[in-house]
Amino acid sequence: MNNWFTIDQIDNKTYIISEYRHWEETHCYLLNGSERSLLIDTGLGIGNIHDEVTKLTYKPVTAVATHIHWDHIGGHKFFPDFYAHENELNWLSGEFPLTIEQIKEMVVDRCDLPEGYDVNKYEFFQGEPASVLKDNDIISIGDRFVQVVHTPGHSPGHMCFWEKDRGYLFTGDLVYKDTLFAYFPSTDPEAYLNSLERVSALPVKYVFPAHHTLNIQPEILDRMRDAFRQLQVEGKLHHGGGKFDYGDWAVWL
Repeated sequence: MNNWFTIDQIDNKTYIISEYRHWEETHCYLLNGSERSLLIDTGLGIGNIHDEVTKLTYKPVTAVATHIHWDHIGGHKFFPDFYAHENELNWLSGEFPLTIEQIKEMVVDRCDLPEGYDVNKYEFFQGEPASVLKDNDIISIGDRFVQVVHTPGHSPGHMCFWEKDRGYLFTGDLVYKDTLFAYFPSTDPEAYLNSLERVSALPVKYVFPAHHTLNIQPEILDRMRDAFRQLQVEGKLHHGGGKFDYGDWAVWL
């Protein structure tokens, strides 16, 4: 599993743990506080993210996923102290709308898997969270406070995480530079717009997405909101509305 993860540092207490060998280039974020650490998303579960985390903190770690998709909860098996949103608890208990065979296909799709890795042994994490989150909850890790912002659209319980003191917004799959997915039955294009309205109103200084390039500025929040507003005006903001390209990002409805 050598070279599966890439580590970058945001500040002296915040790290990015990335999986660039998967086509979606997944990013997880480790926030170190004075009392404990918070791991936002745990990746695909192909490599052992716990080994990377313990190099970066000696504090107890709580894991939280922006949403319950395989590429965001794959490493949850290493973190029994994990939180989840109330709207996706059923996905952690056998009711996820895709089969394990479909998930395995997406895991290996355009992925440079480690030599000898057996995808047939891949498992979709299931479990019971230590705490159930809802909108506006505050996660305290000592000297750092992270607000839960419920942002449905990509999934029913999708959350962004807002650290007001630093101006950090961790956007999960709501905002990133590539094709946003809002055509699955479990997505909601109208809710997506409402979520973009909400995050674009925050005084964000830095945007940290869950996928693809990390070169992303807060102005994209306004651009995405405005594009979704226009799609709504044109009557296209619905499943089957089409695929729309805006240069450095796109959306598939």
